[in-house]
Amino acid sequence: MKLLEETKSVSVRHGRWYDDACGTALALEVLGERWSLLVVRELLYGPLRFSDLRAALPGISAKVLTERLEGLEQAGALARRTLPPPGKVQVYELTPWGKAAEGVVLEMGRWALQSPLHNPRLHMSPAGLMVSFQIMIDRGKAAALPMRAGFDFGRTAILATLADGAITFQRGPIDGADIVFRASDATPLAAIIYGKVDPARYADQGVKVEGDAARVACFIDLFHLPARPGR
Repeated sequence: MKLLEETKSVSVRHGRWYDDACGTALALEVLGERWSLLVVRELLYGPLRFSDLRAALPGISAKVLTERLEGLEQAGALARRTLPPPGKVQVYELTPWGKAAEGVVLEMGRWALQSPLHNPRLHMSPAGLMVSFQIMIDRGKAAALPMRAGFDFGRTAILATLADGAITFQRGPIDGADIVFRASDATPLAAIIYGKVDPARYADQGVKVEGDAARVACFIDLFHLPARPGR
């Protein structure tokens, strides 16, 4: 009887759109509304304030962002908490179940990159850039290049750690990074890394790169856009 009651309570959400018992249908009911999956993407590397999420997703309105955050919270994908003093600000962070959607984000990105519709020149958020690194990294080259790369975007900072051919990220201090990229926006950094453009070309946009030039060049060489069929 208890199991039946639990199943009924879950079905209030599962089946609201598709009336389908498949787990894929439930995944779409949680993440399928416009912006929901991108909100999850932005939170993959650590908690963010409401204002940080709006800055990372400039096309979303405050009303829609509020609705998506509430929906993801009700579904159990994220939670709110208040940082201890002196901050005392409210942040949003993924639950372990929400964080498990990282694989979905990566596989969707990897699949979409094969499309001729993909436009790499559009706006890129900090988290979007980190997701692209996970997809595009040359693991063979990375295995021979252990290092830490810091990314300072003003409002947020992310530390990337290369080890054993893998790259991981943590939002927070970037002290001790071997190389550092500083920019108010991730878009020019995407152009530098994937377009193999000299960072000096973006100096007038506030882009700065710190650290040994050879290590910076090696880091940039780890990432390449995939060739698409027919290109």
